[in-house]
Amino acid sequence: MTDHNGGRLSRLADELEITQLSTGTDVLDLARTVLEDPASSYTEVRHAGIRLAECLTDALRVAESRGLRLPVPDTEATEATEATEDTHESTASK
Repeated sequence: MTDHNGGRLSRLADELEITQLSTGTDVLDLARTVLEDPASSYTEVRHAGIRLAECLTDALRVAESRGLRLPVPDTEATEATEATEDTHESTASK
Protein backbone atom coordinates (compact mmCIF):
# COMPACT_ATOMS: atom_id res chain seq x y z
CA MET A 1 0.00 0.00 0.00
CA THR A 2 1.42 3.37 -0.89
CA ASP A 3 0.90 6.60 0.95
CA HIS A 4 -1.25 9.40 -0.42
CA ASN A 5 -0.72 10.62 -3.98
CA GLY A 6 2.47 12.60 -4.27
CA GLY A 7 4.03 11.16 -1.12
CA ARG A 8 7.53 9.71 -1.09
CA LEU A 9 6.38 6.08 -1.14
CA SER A 10 3.87 6.81 -3.91
CA ARG A 11 6.55 8.47 -6.05
CA LEU A 12 8.89 5.53 -5.46
CA ALA A 13 6.16 3.09 -6.53
CA ASP A 14 5.47 5.16 -9.66
CA GLU A 15 9.17 5.17 -10.56
CA LEU A 16 9.36 1.39 -10.10
CA GLU A 17 6.30 0.91 -12.32
CA ILE A 18 7.84 3.10 -15.03
CA THR A 19 11.06 1.06 -14.86
CA GLN A 20 9.16 -2.23 -15.04
CA LEU A 21 7.13 -1.15 -18.06
CA SER A 22 10.20 0.25 -19.81
CA THR A 23 12.07 -3.00 -19.20
CA GLY A 24 9.10 -4.92 -20.60
CA THR A 25 9.23 -2.86 -23.79
CA ASP A 26 12.96 -3.52 -24.17
CA VAL A 27 12.56 -7.26 -23.53
CA LEU A 28 9.68 -7.44 -26.01
CA ASP A 29 11.81 -5.81 -28.72
CA LEU A 30 14.69 -8.23 -28.08
CA ALA A 31 12.37 -11.24 -27.89
CA ARG A 32 10.77 -10.37 -31.22
CA THR A 33 14.19 -10.43 -32.84
CA VAL A 34 14.85 -13.91 -31.43
CA LEU A 35 11.39 -15.23 -32.27
CA GLU A 36 11.45 -13.89 -35.85
CA ASP A 37 14.78 -15.58 -36.58
CA PRO A 38 14.17 -19.20 -37.64
CA ALA A 39 17.82 -19.96 -36.81
CA SER A 40 17.36 -19.04 -33.12
CA SER A 41 18.29 -21.91 -30.86
CA TYR A 42 15.94 -23.57 -28.41
CA THR A 43 17.90 -22.00 -25.55
CA GLU A 44 17.51 -18.48 -26.98
CA VAL A 45 13.78 -18.93 -27.55
CA ARG A 46 13.32 -20.41 -24.07
CA HIS A 47 15.25 -17.54 -22.49
CA ALA A 48 13.13 -15.01 -24.41
CA GLY A 49 9.95 -16.75 -23.23
CA ILE A 50 11.06 -16.74 -19.60
CA ARG A 51 11.95 -13.03 -19.73
CA LEU A 52 8.63 -12.23 -21.44
CA ALA A 53 6.74 -14.11 -18.71
CA GLU A 54 8.60 -12.13 -16.04
CA CYS A 55 7.77 -8.84 -17.76
CA LEU A 56 4.13 -9.83 -18.23
CA THR A 57 3.93 -10.60 -14.52
CA ASP A 58 5.30 -7.14 -13.75
CA ALA A 59 2.92 -5.46 -16.22
CA LEU A 60 -0.08 -7.26 -14.71
CA ARG A 61 1.04 -6.21 -11.24
CA VAL A 62 1.28 -2.59 -12.41
CA ALA A 63 -2.17 -2.77 -14.03
CA GLU A 64 -3.70 -4.27 -10.89
CA SER A 65 -2.02 -1.69 -8.68
CA ARG A 66 -3.19 1.20 -10.84
CA GLY A 67 -6.68 -0.27 -11.04
CA LEU A 68 -6.89 -0.39 -7.26
CA ARG A 69 -6.09 3.33 -7.17
CA LEU A 70 -9.00 4.26 -9.45
CA PRO A 71 -12.04 5.71 -7.74
CA VAL A 72 -15.03 3.40 -7.53
CA PRO A 73 -17.76 4.77 -9.82
CA ASP A 74 -21.26 5.43 -8.57
CA THR A 75 -23.13 2.39 -9.94
CA GLU A 76 -26.46 4.16 -10.36
CA ALA A 77 -24.92 7.12 -12.17
CA THR A 78 -22.88 4.81 -14.42
CA GLU A 79 -25.95 2.74 -15.34
CA ALA A 80 -27.96 5.89 -16.11
CA THR A 81 -25.16 7.25 -18.33
CA GLU A 82 -24.86 3.94 -20.20
CA ALA A 83 -28.64 3.80 -20.73
CA THR A 84 -28.62 7.34 -22.12
CA GLU A 85 -25.70 6.51 -24.44
CA ASP A 86 -27.48 3.37 -25.69
CA THR A 87 -30.61 5.40 -26.45
CA HIS A 88 -28.60 8.00 -28.39
CA GLU A 89 -26.75 5.30 -30.37
CA SER A 90 -29.93 3.46 -31.36
CA THR A 91 -31.62 6.74 -32.36
CA ALA A 92 -28.59 7.83 -34.42
CA SER A 93 -28.43 4.53 -36.31
CA LYS A 94 -32.03 4.81 -37.59
